Amino acid sequence: MAEQDVDLFVIGAGSGGVRAARVASSHGARVMIAEEYRVGGTCVIRGCVPKKLLVYASRFREEFEDAAGYGWSIGTPAFDWPTLIANKDREIARLEAAYTTTLERYKVALVKSRAVLDGPGAVRLADGTRIRAKTILIATGGWPYHGDDIPGIEHVISSNEAFHLDVLPKRIVIQGGGYIAVEFAGIFAGLGSEVTLVYRGENILRGFDDDVREHLRNEMEKRGIRIICGHTVAAVDRSGDELVVRLSDGTRVPVDKVMFATGRRPHVDGLGLETAGVKLAPNGGIAVDAGSQTSVPGIYAVGDVTNRINLTPVAIREGHAFADTVFGNKPVTVDHSNVPTAVFSEPEVGVIGLTEAEAVKALRVVDIYKTSFRPMKATLAGRDTRSFFKLVVDGETDRVVGCHIVGPDAGELIQVVGIAVKMQATKAEFDAVMAVHPTAAEELVTMREKAMSYGREAAE
Repeated sequence: MAEQDVDLFVIGAGSGGVRAARVASSHGARVMIAEEYRVGGTCVIRGCVPKKLLVYASRFREEFEDAAGYGWSIGTPAFDWPTLIANKDREIARLEAAYTTTLERYKVALVKSRAVLDGPGAVRLADGTRIRAKTILIATGGWPYHGDDIPGIEHVISSNEAFHLDVLPKRIVIQGGGYIAVEFAGIFAGLGSEVTLVYRGENILRGFDDDVREHLRNEMEKRGIRIICGHTVAAVDRSGDELVVRLSDGTRVPVDKVMFATGRRPHVDGLGLETAGVKLAPNGGIAVDAGSQTSVPGIYAVGDVTNRINLTPVAIREGHAFADTVFGNKPVTVDHSNVPTAVFSEPEVGVIGLTEAEAVKALRVVDIYKTSFRPMKATLAGRDTRSFFKLVVDGETDRVVGCHIVGPDAGELIQVVGIAVKMQATKAEFDAVMAVHPTAAEELVTMREKAMSYGREAAE
């Protein structure tokens, strides 16, 4: 078939790819983008957006229960899973159409096809069409990884399939301890499923602050989620219409569904990286420099496929910076430090900066401020739940170098706190801000008493 020429060819129409494509086009580049599945990528189609909608749905159960303490009389609530999924699908279709319209408005040519590298300066579509491109951007994201190939792995679903189940499982085992695992544990538990979370590590949310990990685990267990750490799923057996999960210690757990949320891998298989000479990093992602360029000049990569910080806003920022630098004559380097993040568990987690353990290793003097309290809303509701706030402070400069929140709206709070931390605000400056009362957020500016202080001599 006849060859075509473009200035930029983007492989993958997720958040990072779409942003790069439209910004590059706005700078005058001729841009083509290929997507083999649905425009929007992981976040919009099978990730953070549909997940957040299911999180909202799962919270109504407690809202209905709590209403009685505030004088509301509500009949027995009834939940319908197919209605939720149908409404979710309709919203995702709307967002996909909006993304597609954006590409059209910016005159980006969209091809619904798989595309692979065909040498350093070209890509080939599934129908054999070869496209020459001065610049190529790989933005194919990540894909769920189940880990060990255990007996019965064919019965296991990932988060991809969880969004499209025909019925809500009465009993489900979820293996994993990260974002996706704890979020779906809260979703299914809130919607009425009996949930068992299995994780090989000593506690959930590895890499987060230890106080956060312990607090969230306690809160999840209060909500009826069974958490088994230090074990793995060894096999999944089918017994009629029922599945039986065999754990590594021999325990057998009968369930309706088994979901693995054991991590995601960069989606690099079959992209033709070897053909073009593109190298991978030790972490399995495409190796890139600070400007997102790969080992081959003219080929770039952004987002989860690079396995740097696998968050949608990071992919968007990387895609925008790439387009401004390469096509807009405005060099931009993305700062990957102090990136705020949220876990939409129940309750939510919001964090930015150093954990207590990281700070103790990195700094000479560390001051810790923390508090735990019952949210005001829970008082009349009679709910047994507590929020947790923690500030990590550089004891020499007084800078707030870490903030960790577990509680309602933690994600919203950490976005705002992130501004202060990024601006290198000090604890004294936090303290100088007048509190807004009564709010949970006022705890950020009223913590005065140190919970812990560490000091060490400078290294010789």
